[in-house]
Amino acid sequence: MIRNLLNLSKFLFFMASRFFPVFTLIGILLGASACARIPPLVNEYRIDVQQGNVLTQEMTSQLRPGLTRDQVRFILGTPLLTDVFHADRWDYLFRLEEGRTGVVTTRALTVFFGADDLLERVTGDVEIGTVAELTAPVAPTQVVDLGSVAPGEQALPPEDEPGFWGRLWQSLRW
Repeated sequence: MIRNLLNLSKFLFFMASRFFPVFTLIGILLGASACARIPPLVNEYRIDVQQGNVLTQEMTSQLRPGLTRDQVRFILGTPLLTDVFHADRWDYLFRLEEGRTGVVTTRALTVFFGADDLLERVTGDVEIGTVAELTAPVAPTQVVDLGSVAPGEQALPPEDEPGFWGRLWQSLRW
């Protein structure tokens, strides 16, 4: 039994010493090819990376002088940066990197408050709404035309057409 174990250990040592350089070379070649450039046929999925506060034109057009801090926070959300040394200033930053195209969109908006904690001015690369936009009446309801259905009639939905498998099943039936 001991003799068999000694023979087995000698055999394993012989094989390992003989083929170690070959296995090392194969490992290096596989490692180098794994780190190589991805062929253009294969496209990896990249996610959209969004950071900061989403700033839209609709949100910024609601800003006007005289709003309180709570009203500004309700419209724009919690500011990304609030400085201890400049308590009258809130900074809203937004960055979106689209994964598929790599296009980067950035926006910055700074809101300044006066001594009475009311909105004084807004600066940044997002346009502020005009007076006409802010004072225009907003329709509370919207009229939707449902077609020419008489008041006493009930409109029936169109019948669903069978899909590919439904047509195939109908063609196989006798």
